[in-house]
Amino acid sequence: MTEELTSYKFACVIARILDEKIASNISILNISNVSSFADYFVICSAQTSTQVKSLTENLSEKIKNTFSRLPLGKENDAKNRWNLIDYGDVVVHILQDDERSTYAIEKFWSHAFSIPRETWLKESVEYSEYESVEK
Repeated sequence: MTEELTSYKFACVIARILDEKIASNISILNISNVSSFADYFVICSAQTSTQVKSLTENLSEKIKNTFSRLPLGKENDAKNRWNLIDYGDVVVHILQDDERSTYAIEKFWSHAFSIPRETWLKESVEYSEYESVEK
């Protein structure tokens, strides 16, 4: 594949990777028109701190292996209730359900455009781990 990986496509692929590893309530926010530090936020929930940590590690490894891309930075709280992975153009927030409710990132960035699930699934289909996910 020689197609250039745009930040839009990258955000869609990140959402798919998280989706295929049991992340829930996945959102992609296009913040490019309202922010100077990134183009997209990918936000997802996990039920436990163990899941937050596992999703973070799995995503980092998949992105490294698939695109040879390392994050510019990573942050997490001491109890792994909220992990952040900064890829520059795309910032990923992986939060425990309670933390996500508390911080309400989508409400704070309500002026950003949200990418529908059907759209990001279609956009990232070639990166699916599962052959028969979409037909």
